[in-house]
Amino acid sequence: MSALRNRNVAKIENQYVKQQEVAGIAENRKRKRLFRRLTVFFAFASIITVLMISTTISQTSALEQKQEVVEERKQELSSLKKRQEILEEEIVKLNDDEYIAKLARSEYFLSEKGEIIFKLPDEN
Repeated sequence: MSALRNRNVAKIENQYVKQQEVAGIAENRKRKRLFRRLTVFFAFASIITVLMISTTISQTSALEQKQEVVEERKQELSSLKKRQEILEEEIVKLNDDEYIAKLARSEYFLSEKGEIIFKLPDEN
């Protein structure tokens, strides 16, 4: 049995076998090129995907910050509008002579002749 195992099998050397070997080598080269192209494609695709995701995340965070700033500005605008209304009312009141006299008495302690002003402390 050992004699059967040690036998060398001779290769058939004809045109068909050579063509098949060349075709096999060409097929292996095609397969290697395909795997290389696919590897490069997936590498580029993954890099582009990561860049797109990071860009989306950074834009989302920037948008959220800008929305917070807009909300703050809206609140500031509403408070300024209220302050403007108060100041416009004050302007109207300052055109009244009686209000000016009352304001002068209470704030600056001005009085008419023979008038005594007492300032009482606030209860707060």
